[in-house]
Amino acid sequence: MRELYESGCAANGLSGNPLPSVTDFSVQEFKVRVYDPRTVGGPTPAVLFFHGGGWVMGSLSTHDGLCRRLASLTNLPVVAVDYRLAPEHPYPAAIDDSRAAARWLFGAGAEHGLEVTEAVLVGDSAGGQLAAVLVNENASTANPVPIAAQVLIYPMVDLTMSSPSYDRVTAGFPLVADTIAWFADHYLPEGIDRTAPDVSPALNEPPSGLPPTYVITVDNDPLVDEGADYAAALAKTGTEVQYQHLTGYAHGLFTSAGRIPRGEETIDRVAAFIRDSTI
Repeated sequence: MRELYESGCAANGLSGNPLPSVTDFSVQEFKVRVYDPRTVGGPTPAVLFFHGGGWVMGSLSTHDGLCRRLASLTNLPVVAVDYRLAPEHPYPAAIDDSRAAARWLFGAGAEHGLEVTEAVLVGDSAGGQLAAVLVNENASTANPVPIAAQVLIYPMVDLTMSSPSYDRVTAGFPLVADTIAWFADHYLPEGIDRTAPDVSPALNEPPSGLPPTYVITVDNDPLVDEGADYAAALAKTGTEVQYQHLTGYAHGLFTSAGRIPRGEETIDRVAAFIRDSTI
């Protein structure tokens, strides 16, 4: 599965924009990659990026073109998190690593060389779940770090898999209901509460004070209903929400943006949202 995902992203993803600086770092038991498009340093917002792949596959390489494009379009450093994968490292490894990456971004300036003033958290699919969990936890803590916005790209935010779109999208697309069940069973050890806030953020009341949020869904996707419902739930709490639903497309649009123009166009819109959120 991992080999197929790597080869598919390489064949269909965006080509990598050349950047002045791309550097890998080790943080605890995982790696991060810092894409810095700037030629002059100084205080800056940053993008903290979490890749998709069902917590089982995906890597720095599968989303390299996407991260390079976001860095180039926003002129902001993008920090991609190569969190540990299940089943070798089941829950809570991915979210623990994501939390550690956020702490590292804000607290290890002497190591990575960035003067980070605020962050925008971005994730696709399982990465969208990680981003959403971190943003919710940050809003609920006594000493939050400055998170300017979040971008949730067809996020996987309800691991009970109870929304109606799971019954509708069962065959004929790259990601179907059974695939998500396979991912969830590999990620979550037996006995884990699938309604917990750091597993299914959509099943928990969103905290107040969340930053502006951009949610994207595609219609041929078992995750479409939970993404739409989550966007609505955030709006009901007073969060500023932009919701974009793309018809005629399937899960994986962003890692196929080198072949599908609508994916590339939507990445431009994500970059514009990030720029607007960090002015």
